[in-house]
Amino acid sequence: MAYFAQIDDNNIVIKVLRIEQEVIDTGKFGDTSKWIQTSYNGNIRGKFAGINYTYDDEKDIFIEPQPYPSWRLDENNEWIPPINKEQPAPDFENNKHYANWNEDAQAWDKTQE
Repeated sequence: MAYFAQIDDNNIVIKVLRIEQEVIDTGKFGDTSKWIQTSYNGNIRGKFAGINYTYDDEKDIFIEPQPYPSWRLDENNEWIPPINKEQPAPDFENNKHYANWNEDAQAWDKTQE
């Protein structure tokens, strides 16, 4: 079995299906939409495709939806918040605090466990 993502005219994922190899070999998916193979382990196209992900055909990868308007893609195609030197991303190692991004303040809001 293999997984394929159906993308629309804007390269947005609208469906992900697990398809038998025999169906893949026929080249018929029941419609004329564009289907791109994806994999759970990320060996194909970086990430496993999900609904509303974008397929970047130049990089041949799937990119998660942008979580907030101010966030940007880094060199690893991961969304990162704008860096604020006074309030860097929180340290999750001590597991005593959780943080939520505050788009209005462009900063992390810390909340107790």
